[in-house]
Amino acid sequence: MDFLIKAFYSAWSLIFGFDPEVYFIVWTSVKVATSATFLASVVGVPVGLVLALRDFRGKPLVMVILNTLMALPTVAVGLLLYAFLSRRGPLGELGLLFTPAGIAAGLFVLALPTVINLTLTAIRSADPRLFVTCKLLGATPVQQAWKILRETRFAVTAAIVVALGRVISEVGIAMMLGGNIKGFTRTMTTAIALETGKGEFELGLALGMILLMVAFGINAVLSLLQRGEG
Repeated sequence: MDFLIKAFYSAWSLIFGFDPEVYFIVWTSVKVATSATFLASVVGVPVGLVLALRDFRGKPLVMVILNTLMALPTVAVGLLLYAFLSRRGPLGELGLLFTPAGIAAGLFVLALPTVINLTLTAIRSADPRLFVTCKLLGATPVQQAWKILRETRFAVTAAIVVALGRVISEVGIAMMLGGNIKGFTRTMTTAIALETGKGEFELGLALGMILLMVAFGINAVLSLLQRGEG
């Protein structure tokens, strides 16, 4: 019990002593997660909108693939991206492997199916009269899309928040594509795994507490959005 009390005390000291290493790791995690989520939103929201509004040949197969990608193991994403970004891979000349940009690329692949699927679900759950009204008023496709996105903005934003929550707590991709390099690509999750393995329980506990606070903040935002939608 004394061990746990001392570990918690040391963890609090690292957090409220504003230890530079701790906060650099937190900043790296937030930076790669928000970058990946932003890019996934720019691509995923329009794709989800089109999938929700348009019927085309092969759409059921696309939906099956998207649902499968939602459950894709993060290690598999990391392995696939590693093959592309390694020196012998087709994108090796970009030099993204073992960089924050490489981690963000992997997290983007992880977040994209989540944003697309949840955006699609949000738009499908909108009032059907909205689509009819837009057409009767002679709105162009772009005007219809904008109106629908405005009406479903809380649910679409919630989809983005869910994607952010998934990528910020990810460890497999960050480990494989970032290499867990101290002062460069070390994130909260990879640092927790490494420091705990080394017996540096205090630093791992401090980062774990910050990660829990970040997760709590994300869920608080999600709850507020759901209230706004109601």
